[in-house]
Amino acid sequence: MRARVIVEYEPQSRIEGEIQHMPADSPVTELWQVINGQAPGRENARQVTLFDSVGFAIEDYSALRYVLDVAKALDVGSELELVPDLADPKDLFARLAQPPRVQHKKRA
Repeated sequence: MRARVIVEYEPQSRIEGEIQHMPADSPVTELWQVINGQAPGRENARQVTLFDSVGFAIEDYSALRYVLDVAKALDVGSELELVPDLADPKDLFARLAQPPRVQHKKRA
């Protein structure tokens, strides 16, 4: 298999996710099965994993927290300010004309 499709919740993904455009019998694996070790993620280094997320915020948050914890443990990456400090909060497009400001913070 060249690619593995992982979804949050198959019934919802078949209706709302991008996989709704795939044939109804296309195989998918739910993320919880991979996390629990009941199903493989990638089966080899060449296989592509396609994750079709339909917006379960708790899973998104949990995945981001996990990535942050791993990055801190490995001392890799840097923190970015995701909410811009705008001179005029009503002019959302002014920020596009400016280069992004990246602040590198040292970890304690």
